[in-house]
Amino acid sequence: MDETEFPRTMGKVAPRELAVNGITRFDQLPQWTERELLAIHGVGPKAIRILREELAARGLSLREH
Repeated sequence: MDETEFPRTMGKVAPRELAVNGITRFDQLPQWTERELLAIHGVGPKAIRILREELAARGLSLREH
C-alpha cells in the first residue's frame, strides 16, 4: 500500500484509493473539488469532512469549481 500523510481516522479504503489516483499529500488536494474526490471509489462524506478539517488547519481548501 502506498504511504500517505492522511489520518487513520479516514479508514483504509479512502487513503488507498486517493493514492491510486496520485493523491498522497494534503498539498495536492487544493487542485481537486469535493465532487471529483467523491467520484473516487471509497471516498465518501466522512473522508471529505476529515480532509476539509485537516486542510483548514493547514490554511488550505479544496477547489470550488
